[in-house]
Amino acid sequence: MNDLQLTLLDEGGALRTIPLADAPAFAKPTAPLRSRVVYAAVHVVPQVHGDNTPGAPADIDWEATLAFRRTMWSRGLGVADAMDTAQRNMGLDPVATRELITRTADAARAALADPGISAVFPVGATVSDLVVAGVNTDQRSEHELSLDEIVEAYIEQLRATEATGAGAVLMASRHLARAAMTAAEYEDVYRRVLDAATAPVVLHWLGTVFDPQLEGYFGSSTSADAAETMLRIIEADPAKIRGVKMSLLDDTAEIAVRERLPEGVRMLTGDDFHFSHLIVGDGTFTADTGGEQVLGKYSDALLGAFAATAPAASAAVQALDAGDPAEASRILDASEELGRHIFSAPTFHYKTGVTFLAWLNGHQQAFVMVGGMHSARSLPHLSRTIELAATTGNLEQPALAAERWHGMLRQAGYEIAADGTTSNGDAA
Repeated sequence: MNDLQLTLLDEGGALRTIPLADAPAFAKPTAPLRSRVVYAAVHVVPQVHGDNTPGAPADIDWEATLAFRRTMWSRGLGVADAMDTAQRNMGLDPVATRELITRTADAARAALADPGISAVFPVGATVSDLVVAGVNTDQRSEHELSLDEIVEAYIEQLRATEATGAGAVLMASRHLARAAMTAAEYEDVYRRVLDAATAPVVLHWLGTVFDPQLEGYFGSSTSADAAETMLRIIEADPAKIRGVKMSLLDDTAEIAVRERLPEGVRMLTGDDFHFSHLIVGDGTFTADTGGEQVLGKYSDALLGAFAATAPAASAAVQALDAGDPAEASRILDASEELGRHIFSAPTFHYKTGVTFLAWLNGHQQAFVMVGGMHSARSLPHLSRTIELAATTGNLEQPALAAERWHGMLRQAGYEIAADGTTSNGDAA
């Protein structure tokens, strides 16, 4: 144990301190993860000296951004890129989006030639196993598009993404939410886009807590009715669908859809509030050497929360691989507690918490985001974030995290001693 203290700030401006525990010993895998398919939806790191102000084009620190993705791969996790966690539609402009997908796919290709990373992915893995990337219509600046124009915009991005080797995630389109009046129109647009796909895609259903402009997506504001539309799209040609990412923060709705997916179509949970029991599932598991293995229903994962908790996420799947669902649940329950805070309302500002933890854990030089979004959460909110990260085992370098956080408090005018206690030596 170290002797450091972590000073925290409450909503009334008062300080308190807690002991700072050592980082848990989450080992990196030495073989491919088998029990679950897991993608971490990752953020982008801007240049510290860039014009990271609202409305400015994204100025990306490519070295740090790609290094963060290599960290995910070293844990056996795939990367979901150019999605909402990367500030798609909240600071990441279309030019930067296209370059991000190309650079990440190239980095994935290089990673497959690295024995240290290729060893933790299945033999014969391709770029699309390491990275999937968002496909949308946001390269079109017009507020309103016709359904035909939406199809064309989708296909333009789809072809560009497929050309890189990355897998495609067909994201919910704000243009389509404004243009489509009926479920049948959604089905027609998706059918035409899927017809153009040369490889199976992931469908992404993003709820209004993440993007209020997607109200009524799939033709209804009722999730059960919207799910019927999405299921009809899938059932029309299941071979075109690799999986479904549901981001409604509604585990009951996800399970209802999961039960009806055609064979071979994965449910990739995007539920950052309930992922623990969704991933562990309702089956019983035994180790490979311990007899019969009975698999129940479960979700795989494509989660922004796992960008903030990658070592824990990897360790949990390793526990499932070893036939220990209780240990997997213990790890994931702790991370879920942190995730619920990071994704608390207004949920679409969760990206600030993900970036804050990346900075605390040494994955970027400064706490800065494109579009100035690092200011979207208060100091007390960030204080609770680092407290939960510390108490749930999600600080990778506790001493560095404390040093950086205490520096933020000092900049705000608080006097914090070198050991993390307040100026009068208080330690609560």
